Amino acid sequence: QVQLMESGGGSVQPGGSLRLSCAASGFTGSRYCMGWFRQAPGEGREGVASIFSDGSLTYRNSVQGRFTISQDNAKNTLHLQMNSLKPEDTAMYYCAGGDDLRSCLGLRDNGMAYWGKGTLVTVSS
Repeated sequence: QVQLMESGGGSVQPGGSLRLSCAASGFTGSRYCMGWFRQAPGEGREGVASIFSDGSLTYRNSVQGRFTISQDNAKNTLHLQMNSLKPEDTAMYYCAGGDDLRSCLGLRDNGMAYWGKGTLVTVSS
């Protein structure tokens, strides 16, 4: 059974940084996608960044250059380093997993099979 657990959320001032982590367990295949999605209050869920098992990375335009997705295979952990945070980055951030390449590269949440419970990021002065 696949399990995903996020950590690292919190409150930060604009321009600050946070590092989110997702501990993953139960994946058995060599083909996989791991990604970060977020949902702001009153808004729909949107893809932030993803990484496929072949090394392909995808970022949402609005976070390109500010956020970095990475994985530590030895620790089965996914990270999202978030720098230069803006108030519009405020949202619940979810870790997600699946095996569909097209959904991964397109940051499509309906192609992700597994979800964590989320960690809240608040950017405010």
